[in-house]
Amino acid sequence: MSALKPELCSVHTHSTLCDGKSTPEEMAAAAWAAGVRYFGFSGHSHTFCPDDGGGVLPADMTEYREAVLRLRREYEGRMEILLGLEWESCSDVSPEGFYYWIGSVHNLHDRETGKYYIVDWEMESLARCCVEMFHGSFPALIGQYYADVADVAAKKPTILGHFDLITKLNGDGELFDEDDRHYRAAALASLHAADPTATLLEINTGAMSRGYRTAPYPALFLLKEWHGMGGRIILTSDSHSADTVIFGYDAAAALATAAGFRESVLLTSQGPVICPLTGS
Repeated sequence: MSALKPELCSVHTHSTLCDGKSTPEEMAAAAWAAGVRYFGFSGHSHTFCPDDGGGVLPADMTEYREAVLRLRREYEGRMEILLGLEWESCSDVSPEGFYYWIGSVHNLHDRETGKYYIVDWEMESLARCCVEMFHGSFPALIGQYYADVADVAAKKPTILGHFDLITKLNGDGELFDEDDRHYRAAALASLHAADPTATLLEINTGAMSRGYRTAPYPALFLLKEWHGMGGRIILTSDSHSADTVIFGYDAAAALATAAGFRESVLLTSQGPVICPLTGS
């Protein structure tokens, strides 16, 4: 194999088994063609959320497991296929039994009404969440989002997913000021709930490939803090289609370098492997 580089690894991916646009076979074939040698499937875990119908794995993940393991056998000796799971904060299944799991928050749960609100799907849903759950206070919504992220981080996921996903729909700053000290304090407090010796922080380009953002998650100030905490990073594409399995890795590497990182991690069947950042 040629020299190690981040593009050899893509482990935050989705297929038609959850909300992806390409079949598992198409995703694996595209990864192999792109030069990926450590490829992970991380389907969205089942949740209670009614709006997640069709976009998440069923509670019985037998079919998902079998599909991934079948591809692992097919690519054996050429590309490692890893069985992973993106575990949602509102999930009703366990991440146990998977080679790795990505801890993420996509929904906020109003325990008084029982309603769930998706924070990264559309502006209308986010605005309704703000009004109905937080009486119009976006700072309160942000506080709850980062409290939920902290709860997930404290569970020590293999990878902490799109940490500041709450910024996805805030591209023009319409919802809140991402430089505001109160916003940054809430985000930083949440980050400190993560264990840098147990969890990788992903630099995620998914919102870039889908046209929502011009830069990866998370923001530079968060990456600098993680670097200061001694944490490690992994580059991911959060790919939902075969044409984006390593989308934007150059931008992710540049952001990591700006934060002070010189290395990232490849997730392999033998465990994490350190590799230099492209262009560093």
